[in-house]
Amino acid sequence: MKSSGAEWLGDVPEHWDVQPLGRIGSFFKGRGGTKDDEVEEGVPCVRYGDLYMRHRFFINESRARIAPQVAKAKYTPIRYGDILFAGSGETLAEIGKSAVNLIRGSAYCGGDVIICRPSIDANARFLAYAADCPASVHQKACFGRGLTVMHIYSRDLKHMAVAIPPRPEQAAIVRFLDHVNRRIQRYIRGKERLIELLDEQKHAIIHQAVTGQIDVRTRRPYPTYRESGVEWLGEVPKQWEVRRLRNVGKAITGLTYAPQDVGDGEDGVLVLRASNISEGQIVDADNVFVRCSIPSQLITRTGDILICSRSGSKTLIGKSARIDSTSSGVTFGAFMTIFRCANNDYLYCVFNSRLFEYPSVAFLTSTINKLTICMLYGIKIPFPPHAEQQQIIQYLARATRILNEAITRSRRQIELLREYRIRLIADVVTGKLDVREAAAVLPDVDSLAIGRTRGTTPESGAAPEAFVEHARR
Repeated sequence: MKSSGAEWLGDVPEHWDVQPLGRIGSFFKGRGGTKDDEVEEGVPCVRYGDLYMRHRFFINESRARIAPQVAKAKYTPIRYGDILFAGSGETLAEIGKSAVNLIRGSAYCGGDVIICRPSIDANARFLAYAADCPASVHQKACFGRGLTVMHIYSRDLKHMAVAIPPRPEQAAIVRFLDHVNRRIQRYIRGKERLIELLDEQKHAIIHQAVTGQIDVRTRRPYPTYRESGVEWLGEVPKQWEVRRLRNVGKAITGLTYAPQDVGDGEDGVLVLRASNISEGQIVDADNVFVRCSIPSQLITRTGDILICSRSGSKTLIGKSARIDSTSSGVTFGAFMTIFRCANNDYLYCVFNSRLFEYPSVAFLTSTINKLTICMLYGIKIPFPPHAEQQQIIQYLARATRILNEAITRSRRQIELLREYRIRLIADVVTGKLDVREAAAVLPDVDSLAIGRTRGTTPESGAAPEAFVEHARR
C-alpha cells in the first residue's frame, strides 16, 4: 500500500494510480428545456430530478423521452460511459449525486447536470462505483456551497480524487460488486415485501376494531348493528355514534415561512413535515429549522395528531402521527395540519386505520392533492362510548405489538445491509479489499439474476446468509 495523497482515500495499493477527475476526463454543463417537451416515443433524456432521485450508480434507461428534433435543439447529447453529476441538492451529503450513462445509442440530458466525459481507457461501471463511493461523497460534500439549496460546480469536481487500478482489476471489481449487489438487493426486496404484508395485517386489525366489525372484548361481532348513514362506513354497532370531526376537536394549519427564515444546522425551531412521519411515529428525516416568530397555537403539544394535508403525492395525503413528549414544543409546516381533541388516543387509532383513507381520497382530484380544514371537518367517523374506546386502545396495543416489532426488526435488517453494501463498495473501490480471487470463482451467469427485466440495474438478487450475518454483527 501507499499513501494516496488524498485525505478521504487514505492508503491505496501501490500499483494503483490516483488522479483528479480533471485529468481523466473533460467537463461540460448540461442544458435542456422543461417537462413539457416530454413525449411517449422519442430519444432517452436524463433529467436532473431523475438523476437525483431514481438512478443509483448506473443509468440503464431513462424515464423521460424527447422528440429527436427537440432534443437536438435544446438538450445536451451524452455518450455511453459519461459520468453525470447532479449540480444541486438539498443537503451537503446529497450534493453531486452521480451515475454513469450506460444507454447505448443516442441519449441526452437536461439542465443542472454536470457531465464528465472520460478520456482514459476505463471500465464505465467501475467509474460509476468510484464516483459515488463514500470517499467521493465526502469530497463532493466539501465542494458544496449554499445555504437553503446546495450547489456544486465542475471547477470543483475536477479536483475530486479517484483511485484507478489496472483495467483487468477494474473488471474484477465490477464483477464482484455487481454480484454482491444483486444478491443483497434481492434480500432487501424480500424484506420490503414482508414489511408490506405485516403492515397490511396491522391495518386490517385496526380497521376491524375502530369500525366495530368485532367487539374487542369478545373477539366476535356485536349482537346488533345499525346503518351509519355513511356509504363508505356501512353498519356500526347499535350503541356507537357517528360524528363529524368538526364536533370532535380543532384543526390548525401549519406555519408558512420564508427561505431566509431557515436556520443553519439546528439553529432555530424544528419544523415537522411529511418526511418526519414514519409508521405513525415522528422521526428525524431531512430536518428543517426556522428562526422566526411562531404563534403559540402552532407549537406542538403532546397528544396532537400531525396530518399531511398537502403534497405532490396522493399517497401522502392523510398520513399521520401522534406527537409525544420528544416531538412537542416544536412547530409544523404549511403542508401539515394539527388536530387537537380530548379523545386523541382513540383518534390516533382511527387516523392510522384504513377508515381514514376512504374519505381522504374522496376529496382529492387529479390536479389538487390537498385535504383542507373544511374537508377534514366534514369527515365522519364512528365513535364508541368512552369505556369501549379505552378497551379498543388497549386491545390494539397488544394485538399490534408483535407486528410492530417484526416491522422494526425487518427495517433494521435492511438498514444494516445497506450500510454493509456501502462499506463494502468503499473498501473495494479504494483497494482496501482485494477481490480478484473472489471475482475469479464467481459463476459466469448468476442464476439469481436470470429473469431480470430489461433496463434494471444489477441490484436484484438474494443476499447469502454470510452477508446477512455479517451485516447484523
